[in-house]
Amino acid sequence: MTQTKKTVIGLLLIVVLIAVVPLFMLKGAEFGGSDDAGSVAISEMTGSEYEPWFTPVMETAIGGELPGEIESLLFCVQTGIGVGIIAFVMGRFVERKKLADKTKNKTA
Repeated sequence: MTQTKKTVIGLLLIVVLIAVVPLFMLKGAEFGGSDDAGSVAISEMTGSEYEPWFTPVMETAIGGELPGEIESLLFCVQTGIGVGIIAFVMGRFVERKKLADKTKNKTA
């Protein structure tokens, strides 16, 4: 087994451990959203109930709160678009390097 394969396997094992270990170490912990935590923190600091400044655009458009499935769908679409943009940019950098190496080899 080559050194590169050993490194990759070791890094993958570390990633799995980072993802799995906290689930067993934090017995009874609640994983809440940042929106709820922010509202609670503001209420504790001011001593009064937190009143949002505005209503989200989507909630205003449909006249109520979005169902959880739709929120998850929109989040996944947003994530997919972001990953697509990052992959495109990284691909461009790789191809630019290959093209630069190819022209360098032709001139040398």
